[in-house]
Amino acid sequence: MHRVVAAETLDRLPPDDPAALRSRRDLVRVHQAMGTRGIVRRAWQAMFTARSSTAPLRILELGAGDGSLLLGVASSLAPRWPSVQLTLLDQQDIVSPATRQGFEALGWIVRVQRADVLAWAADRDDGALRWDLISTSLFLHHFETALLQQLLVAAAARCDRFFACEPERSWLALAGSHLVGALGANAVTREDAVLSVRAGFRADELSARWPRGDQRWHLQESPAGLFSHCFSARRVGLDR
Repeated sequence: MHRVVAAETLDRLPPDDPAALRSRRDLVRVHQAMGTRGIVRRAWQAMFTARSSTAPLRILELGAGDGSLLLGVASSLAPRWPSVQLTLLDQQDIVSPATRQGFEALGWIVRVQRADVLAWAADRDDGALRWDLISTSLFLHHFETALLQQLLVAAAARCDRFFACEPERSWLALAGSHLVGALGANAVTREDAVLSVRAGFRADELSARWPRGDQRWHLQESPAGLFSHCFSARRVGLDR
């Protein structure tokens, strides 16, 4: 199955469009069916297995959407990770007051950064910032190869760890994408689910595009669950 990137309807709708609001609610159920929260939580924990520093972790989430997925991850990690500075980057600020308060109740400091991710990648001032972890979920598949490469180059220059959870481009995942209507998904979600699988990843496609440069990285890439594909990069020699 060749990779095909096509514009998804949700990305073109105004944030307050009723169909967009419904589709974002659908995505909560889609993430539950895919087990995304557990996949992200386990991956993050594995990348900090030797963590002993009391300094707050600085985490950037690209394409964060409404932040609800990461709030679920934070709820699981907060007892062991009490001090996190989390930045949610998205082209729209759709993080609700309730979600912000949820992070605050866990002791996590959350900031919403409204920006186009490619503008972020090209911003030299923003590029001076360093992150312990840059993470993203169901986002990289929106980009054609050249833009994906640009984004990964920017991420590698700004972080010590990187993690992505994306759709697995497989016949099983494609079949599953045609069944999201059984979850009560609306027409936007049903159409976008199929497009996201066709634009997803398999084998070592993300590893092959990760820039090595002068840095040594430990890379891992593999399917996760029935429908997801994960990629992680960690600088060699980190002490936490």
